[in-house]
Amino acid sequence: MSAIDIRHAHTLPMDEARQSVEQVAGTLSERFGVTCDWQGDTLHFARSGVDGRIALEPNQLHVTASLGFLLSAMKGPIESEIRRVLAEKF
Repeated sequence: MSAIDIRHAHTLPMDEARQSVEQVAGTLSERFGVTCDWQGDTLHFARSGVDGRIALEPNQLHVTASLGFLLSAMKGPIESEIRRVLAEKF
């Protein structure tokens, strides 16, 4: 198992930040078939080989994910793509 742990600062009001996270979740669902579920201010996402969450906080997002054996080999590119999307949306 491999883990991703990213903290990304933002200056958006909470409702706008939540909408941006929703857009990211929609893209994840369409491109990778993940299921997403809000629990409070945390979006949980999962599919075979990935279990993660995006915690929405007033001044930052905290993205964590556990990657299964097969996806562990792609940790670098996955983490880079997450950082790129966060920089673009927030």
